[in-house]
Amino acid sequence: MTHQQRALPIVTLFMFLSLGGCASWFADDSLDPQVHLLKVEVVRAKLLEQKFMLYFRVDNPNDSSLTVRGLEYRIHLSEFLLAEGEASEWFTVDPKSSSYFQVPIRTNLWQHLREVVKMLKKRDQPIPYRLEGTLQTGIFIGNDVHLANNGEIIPGDFIPE
Repeated sequence: MTHQQRALPIVTLFMFLSLGGCASWFADDSLDPQVHLLKVEVVRAKLLEQKFMLYFRVDNPNDSSLTVRGLEYRIHLSEFLLAEGEASEWFTVDPKSSSYFQVPIRTNLWQHLREVVKMLKKRDQPIPYRLEGTLQTGIFIGNDVHLANNGEIIPGDFIPE
């Protein structure tokens, strides 16, 4: 057996032993941030186009800053899709704190007008909504955090008497 043939198993052994430590470099035991839809504000409502402003809060439960690169979202109101899209606003959430951001949306509820009117007639009855999407975080190594939040809105809070 030559010198090179004897060295190959030793080099291979050292590579496997040292690569085991590399996996811990990328191990991430941080908690996922939480995203909350705080408010839906009606900006303008016409027959064929409605504009809303969505207000979000991102909670960072970790000891390090969180860079947010964007948000892909789908919002269902009761059983129909209210809006979907992407927001590409970059911001940083400090450790153990929260940050707020707004997303303007435009939609056409014409095809669901009958259902919306029925829901809005009952001003005190809550309307369920569902927020789904992906929060894109990180700078060099991205981490997509999947969202699935449920809540309710009360029509009387948005419609003046």
